[in-house]
Amino acid sequence: MAENFRKNLTLPDLAATSLLGARIAAVLRPGDLVALSGDLGAGKTTLARAILGALGVGEHVPSPSFTLVQSYDTPHLRVSHYDLYRLKRPGELAELGLDDALEDGAALVEWPERARLPEGLTITLDSAAAGRRAVLEGPARWRVLENVDV
Repeated sequence: MAENFRKNLTLPDLAATSLLGARIAAVLRPGDLVALSGDLGAGKTTLARAILGALGVGEHVPSPSFTLVQSYDTPHLRVSHYDLYRLKRPGELAELGLDDALEDGAALVEWPERARLPEGLTITLDSAAAGRRAVLEGPARWRVLENVDV
């Protein structure tokens, strides 16, 4: 059995975050879940916007804090962007259609610790002296990101 994937990156600026988003977008496929974890202001929505932008979403990508989910049809696949910060109970996620979203495309999920989620790529973001630090972790399928440098 292959080991899980883990990679640490420093994201010194917005360009580096955009590059990471582009690398993730290039390998994103139907059924993929990307969990974006970190404190308020850590860059979760910024990275989600970078992924969606690299997939061809040209419209403004708002934070789904109030709508809880926004969906985008990209040229390659449908992507649903979730923000679970305001969930009161884990069961509410089923009402938001995550299973359907993963069946039809991919999902980006902010505040993943608020619900029980299927296995996927987890990116934990936090502030560092030189910008932001990102820790990427997931099943071996995500080893395609092993050589990513930003």
